[in-house]
Amino acid sequence: MNLLKNPRLNGVLLDVTGVLKDGGTAIHGSVEAVRKLREAGLKIRLVTNETQVTRRALAENLLDLGYPVQELDIVSPCPALISFLQRENLRPHLLVHSNVLPEFEGIDQSNPNCVVLGDAAENFTYEHLNEAFGILINMKKPRLFSLGRGRYYSDKEGLMLDVGAFTAALEYAADVKAEIIGKPQPEFFRSTLKDMGVEPEEAVMVGDDVVSDVGGAQDCGLTGVLVRTGKYRPSDEKHPTVHPDAVVDDLAHAANLILESRK
Repeated sequence: MNLLKNPRLNGVLLDVTGVLKDGGTAIHGSVEAVRKLREAGLKIRLVTNETQVTRRALAENLLDLGYPVQELDIVSPCPALISFLQRENLRPHLLVHSNVLPEFEGIDQSNPNCVVLGDAAENFTYEHLNEAFGILINMKKPRLFSLGRGRYYSDKEGLMLDVGAFTAALEYAADVKAEIIGKPQPEFFRSTLKDMGVEPEEAVMVGDDVVSDVGGAQDCGLTGVLVRTGKYRPSDEKHPTVHPDAVVDDLAHAANLILESRK
């Protein structure tokens, strides 16, 4: 699909880290870009695999940076996973960031029958990983849930290992296939579009991850735009299987393309 020839675009999905902000700083031009998209009447969702903070804390941080967003605009893996755990009567062993533990307060965690992995950051110690491995390897039918599968992300200190690297380690050690909650899983995109009331061909995803953001969105029929901010690497433009519909310098550039395509 040619982004510049799609006047039906009326839904915009935006990654957060690497598109709206880098660490605690708003990426230049992105605040105004979001305002322009909103003023044009476009439906917007912030689709993120962020699992170091709650949705409320993330919304507050974005508001402080000047973004016209609210908690309901944010789509993240934790709420979806918690609903699934409750439906399936699953009791998780959690290896997640301390900041998101309050999200799981109502979930029975005794005698765990599954393991949940999020972006635990400094909690990714050998001791904690080995504890999760021990639980998995002793289950008759081990279940491992990973809140995303990113390899790395961009922070103020540079590129940082993401949850996908630690998920792969546990998959290999315990001989189990992780169930991914978040990008690039199709259901994550489809449920977002359903909530927005937008068809795939009417939506565009803007992200800095060529596989999880762009590839995941394209697999569901959305237009996928890659930004050269955040964790973007020049090699992303030559990815062997994912070919973005557009590659732009930043969200400001992407917003201009989106608005021009609707004229």
